[in-house]
Amino acid sequence: MPIAVGADHAGFRFKQEAASWLRGRGWEVVDFGAHDENRVDYPDFGAAVGRTVACGQAELGVCVCGSGIGIAMAANKIKGVRAAVVHDKISAQLSRRHNDANVACFGQRLIDLPTMLEALEAFLCTTFEGGRHETRVRKLDSLP
Repeated sequence: MPIAVGADHAGFRFKQEAASWLRGRGWEVVDFGAHDENRVDYPDFGAAVGRTVACGQAELGVCVCGSGIGIAMAANKIKGVRAAVVHDKISAQLSRRHNDANVACFGQRLIDLPTMLEALEAFLCTTFEGGRHETRVRKLDSLP
């Protein structure tokens, strides 16, 4: 199943790198843009990735903007999305293990490329623990 990716102009370079890295590891990538560094609005891309993950057309999503925060807020507006702003390997692992995050959001202005790729790998390789976290995730999913 593919991975959906999207970014605004401030995350374009890291989104391109993430998509290339994913393809190099055998993942199919659905790229919603941006396709250059011309100014665009992050809600459009966060929502597109979120909708694709929520409806099951993509297994997971990757979003990038300047901070990771705005695009995560946009993705999280979509019911069924649990987008996490990820800063490093540990936050990526915890977002999956404890929160069953299905979209990783990165801030191109806040972390370097090797850190993002290491965190992305951790995000993809970590699974949800369930157990005591299951109730909390169900509560998240039931919020209006």
